[in-house]
Amino acid sequence: MSRITFAFRAFFSILFGGTLPSDIAQAFGYSKVVPMRPAAPPKPQAGPTDGAVQILSILQRDARLVDFLMEDISAYSDEQVGAAVRDVQENARKSMQRYLQLAPVIDGVEGTYTKAEAEGVKLIGNVPASGKAPGGTLRHKGWRADKVELPTLPPGNLIAPAEIEVE
Repeated sequence: MSRITFAFRAFFSILFGGTLPSDIAQAFGYSKVVPMRPAAPPKPQAGPTDGAVQILSILQRDARLVDFLMEDISAYSDEQVGAAVRDVQENARKSMQRYLQLAPVIDGVEGTYTKAEAEGVKLIGNVPASGKAPGGTLRHKGWRADKVELPTLPPGNLIAPAEIEVE
């Protein structure tokens, strides 16, 4: 009985659609069905924000920088803030030197006349309408990262885990 059903379905399908139904073709061995393997979930890839979160994580771990920046320091004296800043700055500098190789954009003496030929220069002050100037007084050397060697970490947005002391 199923062969008669297949015959009628095949006849009318070819007559009106021009093709043989796939279930009939498979039943009679006219096509191969390749079993589909379930697709593996894509590996999470690091995005542009992951590096920023990773740098903050390192600076938090080594220098407690995020804790310092998020705390309201208005109630502390200048001496107390200065003492805290000294430790935070020293530890943050060591961490940055461990993972980043920084170099000045312009290796010149601040306060002297410098030509504005380097890439990565921002003109400030009385800038002409054209937005271009031959040079001016160097106010800040600028920084660029010549080398970045961050440890491999899974992508995510965790800067520092919460700490719970168990007694």
